[in-house]
Amino acid sequence: MNRTLIALTLSSLLAFSSGGFAADALAPVNSLQTQADYAQLVSKRQVVDMLLADAWQTMKSPARISTAGFTAKMPSNMEMVTDRLLEAYQLEPYRTDLLISAANAQIYNSNVDRAISLFEKALAVAPDDLDVLSYLAVWQRFKQNDSAAATHLKRVKELNPGRAADLQRIFKAVENINQTPLTTQITAPAKGRRAIVTLGYALNPDGSMHDILIGRLDTTLALAKADPAALIVVTGGVPQNHQTEGKLMADWLVQHGVSRERIIEENYATSTVDNALYSAYALARHRIDNAILVSSASHVRRGQAMLEIACWQSGPANIRFTSVSYPDKPLAELAKVGDKELLGIYRDALRTYGMWSYRSAPLIER
Repeated sequence: MNRTLIALTLSSLLAFSSGGFAADALAPVNSLQTQADYAQLVSKRQVVDMLLADAWQTMKSPARISTAGFTAKMPSNMEMVTDRLLEAYQLEPYRTDLLISAANAQIYNSNVDRAISLFEKALAVAPDDLDVLSYLAVWQRFKQNDSAAATHLKRVKELNPGRAADLQRIFKAVENINQTPLTTQITAPAKGRRAIVTLGYALNPDGSMHDILIGRLDTTLALAKADPAALIVVTGGVPQNHQTEGKLMADWLVQHGVSRERIIEENYATSTVDNALYSAYALARHRIDNAILVSSASHVRRGQAMLEIACWQSGPANIRFTSVSYPDKPLAELAKVGDKELLGIYRDALRTYGMWSYRSAPLIER
C-alpha cells in the first residue's frame, strides 16, 4: 500500500475516532476503542502495523549510519520515527508503549524537553507505570529539575523499592565516574585476578582499522606489557568487508607480541551497550577482581558506566574498575562532562540496566 493510501486511510480512521458520528447516534461507551467498521477500507490494525513498520525502516535506514567511525545511532530521521509512532498512538490510545518509544526517539535526538513532555503524557494515562516514572526521574535529574526528579523517584520507591535503589545506584556510579579525572597513565597492577577491556571502534569501509582504534590498541599493548598476568578482552562486532573489530584487534596484539592465550576475542557487540554486556560475561567467567577499561578519552566515561552496570547483573560481584584513555582529544577539553556526553551516559545506562528504549514491535531495541 502506498503512502497516499495510508494517509487517506489514516485520515478516515481519525475522522471516525474524533467525532464522525452525530452526538445522539450512539449511546456513550466507556472505551478508548473507536466504534467504526473499517472493513471496507483497511483495518485499523493494518494501518498501525504499516506506521510501525515505517518507523522501524526509518530507524534502520542507511542514511542514519555514520561513515566517520562512530557506531552509535545518529539523530537524523528521528522526527519521522516520532511522527509515525504518534500517528499510531492516535489510532490506539491505550498503547502507552508507543508514547514511550516516541519519547526515547527524542532522547536519541537530544531533545530532552520534548521527551519529558511525551513521558508526562504517558504518565497521565498510566500513572503507575514504573518505567515511565523511572525515565522521568532520570531525565528531570539531567535537566537539573531536582524537585520533579525527587517526586518521580519517590513514587518509584513507593511502587518498587528495588527499582528506586537501582536508579540511585546508577546516579551514584555516573557521578563517581564523571568526577574521576581522565588519565592516560598506567598504574601499578592491582591485586587479584585482573583484566584489560578494550572497546572497539568502527572499521573503515575496506575493513582496515581506524587510527583511533589503533591508538586504543597502543594503549592496551602498554598495559599488557606492564601486567603480563592480565587477561585482555577485545570487544567489537560491527563487520566491514568481512572483518570485525574484535578479530582485527586480537590479531594486532598478537602481531605485537601478546600471547593469544591471554586474549578473549568478542566479535558480536554492535554498540557500547553490547560491548559492556558481552564483556561482563567474559569477566564473570574468569572471576575478575580488577578490570581496566581502555577507550578514547571522549568515550571512556560512558564505556565504564556501562561496564559497571552490566556487571551488577552478571557479576563478578565486587569487581573494581579503573580506566585509561587514548587521547583522541586533549584531556583538558574533556575535563568537564558536557550535556551531550552526560545524555549519552544516562541513555545507555538505562539500556544496559535493561530498560527497552523502543518497545513497539517491530521497533524493539534495548
